[in-house]
Amino acid sequence: SKSMSEFTVLRVLGSSAGGGFPQWNCNCANCAGVRAGQPGLQARTQSSVAWSRNGQDWLLFNASPDILTQLQRAPALQPARALRDTGIAAVCLMDAQIDHVTGLLMLRERGQPLELWATPEVLGDIATGFPLVGMLSHYCGVQTHPVPLDGSALRWSFLPDSHAVPLALSSKPPPYSPYRLAPRPGDNIGITLVNEATGGRLFYAPGLGDISPEVWLAMQAANVVLVDGTFWTGEEMIHAGLSKKHALDMGHLPQSGPGGLLEHLARLPAGTRKVLIHINNTNPILREDSPERRELDAAGVEVAVDGLEIHF
Repeated sequence: SKSMSEFTVLRVLGSSAGGGFPQWNCNCANCAGVRAGQPGLQARTQSSVAWSRNGQDWLLFNASPDILTQLQRAPALQPARALRDTGIAAVCLMDAQIDHVTGLLMLRERGQPLELWATPEVLGDIATGFPLVGMLSHYCGVQTHPVPLDGSALRWSFLPDSHAVPLALSSKPPPYSPYRLAPRPGDNIGITLVNEATGGRLFYAPGLGDISPEVWLAMQAANVVLVDGTFWTGEEMIHAGLSKKHALDMGHLPQSGPGGLLEHLARLPAGTRKVLIHINNTNPILREDSPERRELDAAGVEVAVDGLEIHF
């Protein structure tokens, strides 16, 4: 039997899509219901996870606008080893979306430069279109590390016996990006986290527009897949009267329907843990008593909540 010290932990800090749940300006049935305290609905902050070996030093994936609330709710990320301290040893960005990068500004009081890992495409967007790197240079400073997408492993000294392998995803850069209409590999990544002590592998992809052969290989090889749960149907936002865009126009593969995410998840090896994250406020799976949620339960697919911890 493996001791707990051999496991790594991934903590879900936020499980919602951009805007959070309830979204500040939304009065759809889900948002109104969670405000009213209806049973079976749970509030969520905007999507982010953190990975640690020792429970004290953490790699933060995406810095959401809700980061301060998330840190208050996750005491492990404030180990209090000094008068001013943080458990956030480094940040890795999956994309340059506003709901995944704005939290970097909240980390400006650091005593040393922020160690920031991202693809050259994402680093370019947050140096120009949304110039976070330049802004932070007047506060804590930023030490940037370009993330390669050639299959090579990333390693961090505070995550011993562990590595991560990023890969390019089919999705869209943010609306503010000059490349919005001409997406590039590297605008959005998925990443496999590997615990060398246990052999455990977790594939994380909060924004997934398509299951490419490379993504499918990474999903099949993982013990845990933590993937895009944004929309139940392709027309969800249209039917809700909230947008004219299809899910795929926004870079998200819907869960239901032919070719939907659930069809792919059903083909994974038995025993793969399947968890959805980055769930939009319109998605019926947020209702624990909904038929859609029962469909997920029957398929063995979990819906992430803030505070969920996954050991692998």
